[in-house]
Amino acid sequence: MKIIAMIPARLEASRFPGKLLKDLAGKPIIVRTYEAAINSNLFNEVYIVTDAEEIYKSIEAIGGKAIMSKKEHQCGSDRIAEAVEHIEADIVVNVQGDEPFINEKALSKLLHVFINDDKKEIDLASLKTPLTSTSAIQNPNNVKVITDLKDFALYFSRSPIPFHRDQEVEALYYKHVGIYAFRKQALLDFYHTPMSPLEATEKIECIRHLENGKTIKMVETDQVSIGIDTPEDLEEARKVFNEALK
Repeated sequence: MKIIAMIPARLEASRFPGKLLKDLAGKPIIVRTYEAAINSNLFNEVYIVTDAEEIYKSIEAIGGKAIMSKKEHQCGSDRIAEAVEHIEADIVVNVQGDEPFINEKALSKLLHVFINDDKKEIDLASLKTPLTSTSAIQNPNNVKVITDLKDFALYFSRSPIPFHRDQEVEALYYKHVGIYAFRKQALLDFYHTPMSPLEATEKIECIRHLENGKTIKMVETDQVSIGIDTPEDLEEARKVFNEALK
């Protein structure tokens, strides 16, 4: 089974424009992420897929593999689907370009979903982690997921789900961690299927998979990578790297 990592890398992120080229311990964030994916030894190949020549050149400069997007895309999955269409692969992992601290243990658990899926009944797999604080549960930036008894996703929402009506019953909340592993065909099907009003309303691409009958296996983890969404996040990441280099 050939497993590849695709790292979508859009330069002009709305919350922190140009962040992927910001310095992180002597190298751009996107280079740190690429190297971390390589060093995990989980993938047969790792590619950066970008809309920016500056990012392309930064990966090319270290001898890495980079692909320029041919057109504009609304989400990272569309970007990597365009790139992967003519690449040989069984499983495609979407690694976030702004998460340079690759969590090898969590990714390994994710990939085992497919290794154990002899009948190929699972279209894609993703991660979830428990949410406990009220502020985190109510924060719309935290996408919540509910699953069935076999950990297949039922729905994703920015609203707190489930609604905790009966306060005498314990309510469990899970945050969706945006790392995906796709069967290649499921990713291509997503790319060739239009966005629905429901997905557009929530701005959650997993909804498109569910609405089109795809099975999404959720894997629980308590080890979450550090994402860089703001300048403050970058300062925290720099502290982590500096501690590791001591």
